[in-house]
Amino acid sequence: MIHYSLRCSNAHSFDSWFQSAGAYESLLGAGRISCPICGDSAVEKTLMAPAVRPARKAGEAPAKPKLSEPATELEAAMAELRRQVEANSEYVGLNFAAEARRMHDGDIDQRAIYGEAKPAEARALIEDGVPVAPLPFMPPRKAN
Repeated sequence: MIHYSLRCSNAHSFDSWFQSAGAYESLLGAGRISCPICGDSAVEKTLMAPAVRPARKAGEAPAKPKLSEPATELEAAMAELRRQVEANSEYVGLNFAAEARRMHDGDIDQRAIYGEAKPAEARALIEDGVPVAPLPFMPPRKAN
């Protein structure tokens, strides 16, 4: 795993972990890395200090980072939003555009859904008056 400090073209700084430098380049090239604050996909690496651990003192256990806890108010608000969305709606994955359109056309009952749509699909939904909005977080994905 490799940790990078990143910045979007709107000067928002954030960081992320990647499987490798190649994985970062691949995700960046595919447009799969975006700013968690504004959604901008024009992202670049920034300078960062290397992680150097101080020498351990005898009998002292190293402090473990608490990655599950939000570091800022914004992160806490984003985590709460995600929790609310996941608790009160159904994840439909890549079928989002089709499901939203079917609900809008009255072919199926209305329900709260979230998922993924290609930019062209999202644009078509908006142009057709289907009420959709982007979420400021990536949906859950199972790997292998």
